[in-house]
Amino acid sequence: MVICRHSVFLSACEKLASKNMPSIQSIYIALEAGSPMTQREGVTVITNKGIEADRYAMGVGAYSKSNPQKVRDISLITREGIDAANDGLHAGGLKKYLDSETRRNVVIEDMSAEALNHLLGKEFYLGAVRLIAIELCIPCERPAKLSNKIHFLKAFENKGGIRAQVLEGGDIRVGDPLNTALLAELD
Repeated sequence: MVICRHSVFLSACEKLASKNMPSIQSIYIALEAGSPMTQREGVTVITNKGIEADRYAMGVGAYSKSNPQKVRDISLITREGIDAANDGLHAGGLKKYLDSETRRNVVIEDMSAEALNHLLGKEFYLGAVRLIAIELCIPCERPAKLSNKIHFLKAFENKGGIRAQVLEGGDIRVGDPLNTALLAELD
């Protein structure tokens, strides 16, 4: 489903609406390091900061003070990536990870993990919010520790999602599209 509310994007979105576009399936934030991720229907995204009220936008995430400093404005992961990781875990008799337990802000549906990874270094839109993919979210043990589960690192290898910097903020909601086509339409 493609939802566009920003007038600049309406004609481009209408052209893309008939295609099976990647879109936001769910949005999560955590108020502080280690606190549970809570689901939201919509959020405000702040330029060069992140999701309003999220731990990293407030500078209180577990890795906010990492050295060297990294951009942690917003993190994305695909539904396909989560499902593939969980299928492997389940086949081995291990517990699956809930979407919120991946500790990523946005779950994208109708996109492969590989396609999301290929956005590195590229600008794209999430709804009306303009982003640039900065780096892969290399799986670490934090999600496993916080959820009391195992093998996050191995299960989510090459499926852990991306981190992006917010170039132009705005509001995003579940159902908003992820696309690079709007950039060409607006040029």
